[in-house]
Amino acid sequence: MNLEGKVALITGGASGIGLETSKVFIKAGATVVACDYNEEALKNAKNIVGDRYLIYKMDVSKHDEVKVIVDKIFESIGRIDILVNNAGITRDNFLVRMSEADFDAVISINLKGVYNVTQAVVPHMMNQRNGVILNASSVVGIYGNIGQTNYAAAKAGLIGMTKTWSKELARYNIRVNAVAPGFIKTPMTENIPEKIIEQMKARTPLGRMGEATDIANAYLFLASDEAGYITGQVLGIDGGLTF
Repeated sequence: MNLEGKVALITGGASGIGLETSKVFIKAGATVVACDYNEEALKNAKNIVGDRYLIYKMDVSKHDEVKVIVDKIFESIGRIDILVNNAGITRDNFLVRMSEADFDAVISINLKGVYNVTQAVVPHMMNQRNGVILNASSVVGIYGNIGQTNYAAAKAGLIGMTKTWSKELARYNIRVNAVAPGFIKTPMTENIPEKIIEQMKARTPLGRMGEATDIANAYLFLASDEAGYITGQVLGIDGGLTF
């Protein structure tokens, strides 16, 4: 699968799945614009990844900031062919214990952040009459999960936005799809107790947690011309957890 000459904007691109996706896209020929709120992590990643990994500090939850930075990226590079809405956080707790601040934080980044970035990028794609938008949902957004009211709501919302945008933007040759990862080994899961990790593996038919590369390779396929007739879909990448 070839992304030669393509420009991909990846949010949350400084670590985890976002960083791995950046590496996979660059290997396939793309130039990656990695955006993240953690400027130090971006700089460290650039030292590892190299010249075709361009970095911009951006807080996806800030609508005006996002638009300014996206416009600056477009002015600098001249095009944005692929958008991967990968940035996300967790603030888990049971419904009765979840603070309003934790609910708002997750919705602000995981759901509204995707709206902010996509709304800023889409006009450029419309002018190009071409583009691919990929959203990071989750199996939690389809089936729910104890202690993740905020996260499940955000990831379910992404599925709704994916399907809506695929209908709105098809006339401009813009494809919109989502991935729904299961239990993936990332910095976000590093602090989960080993007992819970083993329970997760036991529930997964393939018997292991997924790797960031598993998700990155799915993004690569969906971003490529080989997936040119796929839009409005949610691809489960979960080791058989939900079939």
